[in-house]
Amino acid sequence: MYRFEFLEPGDDEPMDHLFEKTLHSETIYEGRIIDVRVEDVQLPNGKQSKRELIDHPGAVAIIAQTPDDKILAVRQYRKALGKAIVEIPAGKLEQGEEPELTAVRELEEETGYTCEKLEKVISFYTSPGFANELVHLYVAKGLTKKGEQSADEDEFLDLLHLSIEEMEEMLDSQEIHDAKTAYAIMYLKMKLMK
Repeated sequence: MYRFEFLEPGDDEPMDHLFEKTLHSETIYEGRIIDVRVEDVQLPNGKQSKRELIDHPGAVAIIAQTPDDKILAVRQYRKALGKAIVEIPAGKLEQGEEPELTAVRELEEETGYTCEKLEKVISFYTSPGFANELVHLYVAKGLTKKGEQSADEDEFLDLLHLSIEEMEEMLDSQEIHDAKTAYAIMYLKMKLMK
């Protein structure tokens, strides 16, 4: 059980009293996308526990709105879920690649569109209880259709042009069932209310 205390300035006790000290760390799997570590940790109360952790290079997600106010999305089968879902374009950061470059690359690969400008919205952790994946969310402006999709050889995507209302309906029916796309819908609705 965690212990919560309110510390006064000048107290000798460290401010980060929820810190878990790593006693031992072992990488048990190195994959193409993720690595898996098991760590023995000392808890704030002095007891020990194990943590199963996923290391991920990070990713980008793109809110891309066409001149006719449609949002670009892709329908893709997700093996972990056992079903196809609708998502905003997204992809993994390559080693040493800046998130903005990843966003431009993934937008073009997954949709065939380029953009004149990218604006960063926010970065967020997807599952901080066991993974360090950080997603950088962007809005792509000034879209131009450059060509056809050129997804990775193991990616099969249907390109969709959706209104925000259609996306909300898909959220209700769980065709949209991922956090980054749900966040994008919430962000777009907030922008429209201004």
